[in-house]
Amino acid sequence: MSTLQFTRNETPTIGVELELQLLDAESLALSNSVEAVLSKVPESLSARIKPELMQSYLEINTDVCHTVRQAGDDLREKLETLEKIVKPLGLKLFWAATHSFSSWCDQQITVNDRYFRLVELMQDVARRLVTFGLHVHIGVESGDKAIMVCDRMLRHLPLLLALSSNSPFWEGRNSGLCSVRSKIMEGLPTAGLPHQMRNWSEYIWLVNHLVGTGFINTIRELWWDIRPHHTFGTVEIRVCDMPANLEQVLALTALIQSLVQVISAEIDEGTFQSEYHPMIVQQNKWRATRYGADARLVDSDDYKQYSVQETVDKLVELLKPQAQKLDCLSELESACRLPYSTGAQQQLAIYDETESRQEVVRQMLQQNGWK
Repeated sequence: MSTLQFTRNETPTIGVELELQLLDAESLALSNSVEAVLSKVPESLSARIKPELMQSYLEINTDVCHTVRQAGDDLREKLETLEKIVKPLGLKLFWAATHSFSSWCDQQITVNDRYFRLVELMQDVARRLVTFGLHVHIGVESGDKAIMVCDRMLRHLPLLLALSSNSPFWEGRNSGLCSVRSKIMEGLPTAGLPHQMRNWSEYIWLVNHLVGTGFINTIRELWWDIRPHHTFGTVEIRVCDMPANLEQVLALTALIQSLVQVISAEIDEGTFQSEYHPMIVQQNKWRATRYGADARLVDSDDYKQYSVQETVDKLVELLKPQAQKLDCLSELESACRLPYSTGAQQQLAIYDETESRQEVVRQMLQQNGWK
């Protein structure tokens, strides 16, 4: 059996990953054009602007950042570079977690042996992964700390999904969900809410046995909504849809960094096992998936239902002292505005008015400039 060495982080560093859609500027449909884009990316950014499973989208990664503001500056710089590349190619970058009318059947797999092996194994479960998410890494000190933070973060994941919900359409129709992406992802055998684990040793044991029994090829095939990342020394939150714009991304990043740091401090001060029932988390995730910002979430402390607005307001108030220390108070406070303006709400409102999914894409592009 192999061991996994966790890279220690002394401070709550930030890494943000954006998965953005590549659209044809005329038809506004998904465009299998990532190779044309990547061929023009400067060598200095080649490790930070990368392909993904499908040729119709790309991934943008920040460098290691220490503040939310620094992460925002990092992303703006990369986005400016990309805009200069995609425009002459007749392409646009689109911020949403699914496309409103393009079909997964029309998307091409990126030429990569790992992706081909994945599709061969998963078949249509992998081929339909034309979904786009936001991933946020926060640095922690140890593997044991990462496992404990992941466990205590579970109860908050449905709120993060509700606030980021931005995928109401699938296969050219209204899915009836605010985050159909989350259900598509759950089709993978190692996605969704993770199992509870007690320590880093138990996590290593699980990974080794999953690889040893041939269920996964590498640790990268654990696509949980939250997971430890031993190479980066982080807790990686993966539950979020791709929000509608950069301001929303930074609000969620501030919420996540502040929350991880508060939980980390509680662990250092001494705490008992986390007290929540996994079924309550699963129930809340479904509510967030179905209703987005209009969901009513069950509080694991008193088992009463609260609106997303009430839930985020209460959490932000709790996190303000920590956000002040992390220099992200303004970004954290902006999270309280998210329930009024999620991408799912915007998309559905446009469709109700126009009855055109193409118009949904057009107006979302106009309304949600990232600068």
